[in-house]
Amino acid sequence: MSAWLPVAPCTPQACARHTGAVRAPLPAVLRLLAGSAWTLLGVACALPVRLLPAAPRGWLVRRWARGVPRAFGVRVTVRVHPYAPGSEGELVVANHISWLDIPLVASVLPGRMLAKSEVGGWPLLGQLAGLGGTLFVDRDRLRELPGAVGTVAAALRAGSRVVAFPEGSTWCGRGSGGVFRPAVFQAAIDAEVSVRPVRITYGTAGAVAFVGDDPLAASLWRVVRAAGLTAEVDVLAPIPAGARASVPASGEPGRRALARAARAAVVGTDRTTTARAAAGQTAVASDRANRPAASVHH
Repeated sequence: MSAWLPVAPCTPQACARHTGAVRAPLPAVLRLLAGSAWTLLGVACALPVRLLPAAPRGWLVRRWARGVPRAFGVRVTVRVHPYAPGSEGELVVANHISWLDIPLVASVLPGRMLAKSEVGGWPLLGQLAGLGGTLFVDRDRLRELPGAVGTVAAALRAGSRVVAFPEGSTWCGRGSGGVFRPAVFQAAIDAEVSVRPVRITYGTAGAVAFVGDDPLAASLWRVVRAAGLTAEVDVLAPIPAGARASVPASGEPGRRALARAARAAVVGTDRTTTARAAAGQTAVASDRANRPAASVHH
């Protein structure tokens, strides 16, 4: 692994544990089977779904993604800052805690995921990611970075929504997380599309944390054993990039300023952005309230 790559201090031994209520082994096994079956359904249907027009394809992806955390026993609440989506591309960036982050974002803002090349080799999830149009990048080679940025920019120019986790690694969620790496934001600037920050929080971060060398099987079992898991997804106000973006007061234009602005929105340190988002947010989906999918704004 290259020395320039971000490395989180989180480890399975220190962070990935659940201290709350637990399910009995049999209900946990049933949850594991249900979640695995639902994931397999996504793998089986991914190719034919890609052949559908954009509107029904997006609806089916959202419905499937919404069912993944539910099948594993996680109750989800989503809040979306109202906005009018256009036909152009959009870069979605979120903090990264767990493998659950991927279906959580896809349940509201389905798009082409940006992932490290190793993900393509994961059982089931790797095949699903490939069929879903994931953009795989080789993070171990710095010389490949300009090409990866160009690939993302081309997808954005073509009107695709691209989803990235710019912390570059998973963090357990107990602290403020890692900094947002600026490279992917250059793609948004080059394509002149908006950046859409997303904040993901879990009621019990230790149970869902997928950090360090934690085996996927161990993480899955920890999730289904933990009772009462909850997740919240806050889709925040878009941040313009490219020619439409204004130079920040700090006098630091470009991808680094854009990355800092997006991270500030996600962690809530940008008081103006956070207050504006909180004032305009609309609760659009809640497993508890069982609201219809049509109430979600995309």
